[in-house]
Amino acid sequence: MISKKKKIHEETLEYELPQEDAEEERDVVEELDHPFAAESADETEEDEDEDKVEAEEEGGLDTIRSYLKEIRKSPLLTFEEEQELAKRIVKGDEEARQRMIESNLRLVVNIGKRYINRGLPFADIIEEGNLGLMKAVEKFKYEKGFKFSTYASWWIRQSIERAIINQTRTIRLPVHIAESVNHFMSVLGPLIQDLGREPSVEEVAERMEVDVEEVRKIRQIIRKTYSLDRPIGDKDENSLKDIIEDTAILSPVKTTEGIRRREEIIKWLDLLKETEKKIIIMRFGLDGCEPRTLEVIGKQFSITRERVRQIEATALAKLRFITNKKSVKFEELL
Repeated sequence: MISKKKKIHEETLEYELPQEDAEEERDVVEELDHPFAAESADETEEDEDEDKVEAEEEGGLDTIRSYLKEIRKSPLLTFEEEQELAKRIVKGDEEARQRMIESNLRLVVNIGKRYINRGLPFADIIEEGNLGLMKAVEKFKYEKGFKFSTYASWWIRQSIERAIINQTRTIRLPVHIAESVNHFMSVLGPLIQDLGREPSVEEVAERMEVDVEEVRKIRQIIRKTYSLDRPIGDKDENSLKDIIEDTAILSPVKTTEGIRRREEIIKWLDLLKETEKKIIIMRFGLDGCEPRTLEVIGKQFSITRERVRQIEATALAKLRFITNKKSVKFEELL
């Protein structure tokens, strides 16, 4: 994996949900779910993925090729198989959980390739998408009768988009606009949970109790969130961050809240094994440094990036269990 960072030369979207993309995504999901289309679809998409990755980062194709070949070994699931696995997962069957994840890794690649040249190396995009996939496995409610892949698409995209935003510094929105965006997102998640698919603009507007036009405006605002690293002009000499004054001065209340939150996190981390604790700190940048990639952490501990991912997943599972008992979500403390 190539871990070098690049400036963003495109708009970065935290929660971009245009209807045409949602329709295209559903088409891709349908194709991936069709058992007879698996081989031809995978071969074509593997070639397309490699072409896109080669244009973004040189030297990482061998890793990507190996990964694509590896995930093709896991057969796609029928609807009935998804339902059966989901029932077993609810009962704590780890083998069923692993199979559900492995059988949907190709979906992550399909969605992830749309985020190339957004600021993250392709391998990191896939890793973040896989985290979203694992979250979808945890949240999936099979009894509603939805296809898992359709449901998982949103979680995968959200995970990737959050990682991209965390990687880049973005312009802060005015308070009243930020409140509208937050309201939009607070409604969107539960609505997707209820419908098992991307909701239409009309459905979101009805749930938000606002006009359809208001929802369209909010989505347009989200689309136009620019990276502060976006170059100004053709010579890439200056970026927005070079000319915009930083007015994000924390109030005493926010400072106190930040200290309290940090104390909570440290308290939970102390319950982990030492290696787990260090990896979580590095992955989330809790030591005041930039969040580190799996590859960077792997080199520091002399282990593979896959082993780092496994340790991270185990640690996060422990933290979620601990904090859930306290009626607190670990992710909300970060």
